[in-house]
Amino acid sequence: MKRQLVAFMTIILLILPIAPSISHADELKGLTLEKEMREMIERGIIKGFSDGKVYPKADVNRGDFAAFLARTMKLPKETPNFTDINKSSAIAGEIGAMQKTGIMNGTTDGKFLSTQPMTREEMAMTTARALAYLGMPVENANVILTDEASFTSDEGITGAKQVFKAGIMNGVKVNASRTEITFNPNGISQRDQVAAVLKRFIDFVGEDNLGKPGEDLPKPPPIIEPDKFQLAAIQNKKLVVLNKTYNTYAEAVKAFNASPTAQGIYKGTELIRVKSGMAFAQGPAGQNTIIYTAPDFKTQATYIMAGREMRILGYDEKFMKVQVADTVGYVKHSQIDFVPTAISDAKDYYTALGNVLHHYTYNYLTKSYASYSIGPKPGFMQNNVKYYSADGVHFLDGAGKAVGTHHPYFQFQSVRTKTNYTADELNAYIQTAIAERESTGIARYAGASTKSKLIDLGEYLKKMEEEQRVNALFILATAIHESDYGMSANAMTKNNLFGIRVFDSTPEAGEKYATPQRSVEAFVLEYANKNYGPQTGAYSKGAAPGNKTAGFNAHYASDPTWGAKIAGHMWRMDLAMGGKDMKSYNLAMTNQSGNLNVRSGPSTQNAILFSYKPRDLGRSGETGYPIVYVDRQIGGDGYWWYKILADNLKDNNGNPIEYGWIRGDLMRTISQ
Repeated sequence: MKRQLVAFMTIILLILPIAPSISHADELKGLTLEKEMREMIERGIIKGFSDGKVYPKADVNRGDFAAFLARTMKLPKETPNFTDINKSSAIAGEIGAMQKTGIMNGTTDGKFLSTQPMTREEMAMTTARALAYLGMPVENANVILTDEASFTSDEGITGAKQVFKAGIMNGVKVNASRTEITFNPNGISQRDQVAAVLKRFIDFVGEDNLGKPGEDLPKPPPIIEPDKFQLAAIQNKKLVVLNKTYNTYAEAVKAFNASPTAQGIYKGTELIRVKSGMAFAQGPAGQNTIIYTAPDFKTQATYIMAGREMRILGYDEKFMKVQVADTVGYVKHSQIDFVPTAISDAKDYYTALGNVLHHYTYNYLTKSYASYSIGPKPGFMQNNVKYYSADGVHFLDGAGKAVGTHHPYFQFQSVRTKTNYTADELNAYIQTAIAERESTGIARYAGASTKSKLIDLGEYLKKMEEEQRVNALFILATAIHESDYGMSANAMTKNNLFGIRVFDSTPEAGEKYATPQRSVEAFVLEYANKNYGPQTGAYSKGAAPGNKTAGFNAHYASDPTWGAKIAGHMWRMDLAMGGKDMKSYNLAMTNQSGNLNVRSGPSTQNAILFSYKPRDLGRSGETGYPIVYVDRQIGGDGYWWYKILADNLKDNNGNPIEYGWIRGDLMRTISQ
């Protein structure tokens, strides 16, 4: 009966929200959050039910929160296009505002689910998006979430840490040093608690910033002579172009180096140099930045998505020399932008929390942080200390001193390995994972336990592993990452689990498949075993998830941390299922920049099965092809020879192969 009353009152709220009358103000008296509740009522953010009462202890649903947040942000009302929202309802305009800004979304079948309870995870995630929309980036708090495993997404974890850092939301339990919190992500907040969150949101953002979307970095005023050069200084956290012009880049650089105040050089309206700062892929969103092997811009080394950082190695009038992962390359000025350190020192960093390695990435376009976990922390890292790395392998401390090298196991484990988990175990994990997400009440996971396109894929994944030599856990991790646990729009409408032919500029595009199994088959046959895994492939940089220098990540995805995220999924799955896979193989890396022959036996007299192509070993000189060895022995030449899992499926004569041999001085072990 009580549930029916709450449901009835929720419907009334959606249809007839009205301002509460003063005669009912006593229902707030004595509340711990009375002050916050009264302020939100006075502002018109929280409104009452048909009887004039506000019911401060009533649960908040998605429709409630959308209305409260839209009013808090002073967003103009918009018409929503969700199929389950009556366009004439009292809060339709606020829901439309949330939809237009992208702060709140609906399900893949076009529903908003306004009466669904708003979990604390979804509220944290939504509030963090609102901060990013207003141009108020918040660095993640260096805290341990004791219930991190209860979160349904990395974005939820990041959002919780950001709103905690901003003082907008707290944990249900917080230790004295505020370094460890229990967040209760599945909890449902009551109206007075949400009032407090909104009050803190206003205090953090500032009254004057409400209703204003975040602005891009300031651009200089139009220049009359676009081929001239000008210096720029920082005033009030903005780059301001100085009046004097220079005819050549050399003249401008000379003046720039001599000036104590100049922080940038412009050519026309384009910023081409800063004194100190970070570079990032210019964008706009959906447009990738190409990194070339040489300044003639003829050969692509790799590419990254808009907003992600690059290390500056050198400046030139025609190009920028940068580092992405361990790759040193060249970028056109039209595809790169800068942030002087004096304006913002936000950048990517790593930290260990509870002995788990976390990566915090910064997007310079959205001005917001995101984070994900990779696996166990390396021994040289201390908890709650920031470390920096361009490639996720070679780490520096805050002073720029090298502190250690770490190859996350699953990130550099060859896809030619086999998982120790059975089809039944994989299916059980899938069912548990999607049920957990459905239980959170988050809209996009509605019905996941019966709708997800991952259900019962275990047998087919193991079939692909056995027949095509691609690790089933790797395939599943990639599908989970690319299809959001089988619930993405492309998964639901096209059975496309891997983002195949889905590009940053056209996320709605993508190949259609008759069944999810056909999508798995396409990923394995047309990608893993054709273009990315074997040395005969057009994009082969190593048969492992990797990074932007070695592995699939170099060319498969624009996200420079795609390989590390896939590794994180594999590690978390392995952890949940008993830890059978972690360190079950020996990892190594080739160390040659020229051709490297793989032979049929431990001698140079044995036939060459295939060869690793010449490659750049990166800025470190250490990034070769990731390999796995299963045995070793001393050859007749006195060298150690290592038996490896062959990246290629066939030898040079077209015969099937599974193993090959490499001489020990042509590789180095990297197993931790």
